[in-house]
Amino acid sequence: MKKIIIAAGTGFLGQVLVNYFKKEYTEIVVLTRGTDQIKDKVKYVHWDAKTLTGWENELENADVLINLAGKSVDCRYTDENKKEILASRVDSTAVLNIAVLSCANPPKHWLNSSTATIYRHSEDKQMTEENGEIGDDFSMNVAKTWEQTFFEVPTKNTLKTALRTSIVLGKKGGAFIPLKRLAQFGLGGKQGKGSQFVSWIHELDMVRAIEFILQEKLTGVINVVSPKPIKNDQFMKQLRKAIGMPIGLPTPLFLLKLGAKMIGTEPELVLKSRNVIPDRLLQKGFRFKYDTIEKTFNDLVS
Repeated sequence: MKKIIIAAGTGFLGQVLVNYFKKEYTEIVVLTRGTDQIKDKVKYVHWDAKTLTGWENELENADVLINLAGKSVDCRYTDENKKEILASRVDSTAVLNIAVLSCANPPKHWLNSSTATIYRHSEDKQMTEENGEIGDDFSMNVAKTWEQTFFEVPTKNTLKTALRTSIVLGKKGGAFIPLKRLAQFGLGGKQGKGSQFVSWIHELDMVRAIEFILQEKLTGVINVVSPKPIKNDQFMKQLRKAIGMPIGLPTPLFLLKLGAKMIGTEPELVLKSRNVIPDRLLQKGFRFKYDTIEKTFNDLVS
């Protein structure tokens, strides 16, 4: 019997994990803001991601806990949204620390979401776990506080790993679908200057990396990104090629900012240069199935 708990596991990434780990784990529990139910042999248990209300009992005898909780950053950074972005990450992580410590037989390994956005904007340096430079703005400070909340509470019977993830590209969710739609309408040119790096990972490699981290019992911070970040203009060029669209109008900076405001998001999500390398995974011998953007796009459009 093997048991995995996925906190906030009803979204795109959560369901990718559920579907992948069904073959390995006999018991899968998803903590959700929705109602209690059992669906397709997966147990869904209500939680508010803030307080102990009984859901914490599910953590007993679990092999793995994965926490994906956090308000989407795909929104305008108003004061209210900023507060919720931070609180949703810190509160869920803090209450899980309490829950883990309250267990007689706590989860053996806890993987908590983090973000590759913790590193500064970089067009000049590749950021590894050891040598990456962490910056100082709203997004980076959220990431720092998130990880601090995670690691500041010792859990001697539970290994801890923070997953510094990038854009996850998948067939049924995440960033790929709106990007593909843009390109299909002929709007798949470079965004802004186009010189900013994009760090990304194929959905299958993301779950394979998580499986590898569990097998190797890797702890601390791990960059869960592809090994070959690519500049935005080349990223969009390869997307156009994969879908057979010969043209792609560029989006200049002023239009990008205007468009972001109109659809209720932040231009930072596209303009920040995330030049991140999965150094620890590579050193430990992990091999990416989709190590280039060409392989990734060709698979996703097939």
